[in-house]
Amino acid sequence: MTLAETTALELLEAHNHGVLGTIHAERGVDLTPIVYATHERFLGSPVDLVKLKSSLRLQRERNLESDARATLLIERWDRNDWSKLWWVRAELRWTGEDGAGLSDVLASRLAYAFPQYEDKPFATVLVFEVVRATGWSAGGASS
Repeated sequence: MTLAETTALELLEAHNHGVLGTIHAERGVDLTPIVYATHERFLGSPVDLVKLKSSLRLQRERNLESDARATLLIERWDRNDWSKLWWVRAELRWTGEDGAGLSDVLASRLAYAFPQYEDKPFATVLVFEVVRATGWSAGGASS
């Protein structure tokens, strides 16, 4: 069954990780697993200093500078009980460098949700507006 947008948004808020899709100018869609936090119709994902990487300037940031659209997919999978399956797709728009003034709020929510982020080891927090949320459920979607 198709989920109402309010239900899709509730599931988005109740979870904290998914797969982010941005658009690379040459390759097309770039998919990256991310963690996130929400505040109203905004979502923030850290560019953190915790994990080793070759650069603090991630490809997803470069992609967003060229095309501010992104998509986040979250889902619930149960191999044994397909009546519990659901997914939510959030259409996002990156708010730019200022983060719609929500970087600090979302950084605090990330620090609360993940002990690894307690000291907010972020180079930045990518802030997105949730433009639309859609989804599907095999039965009653629940966390």
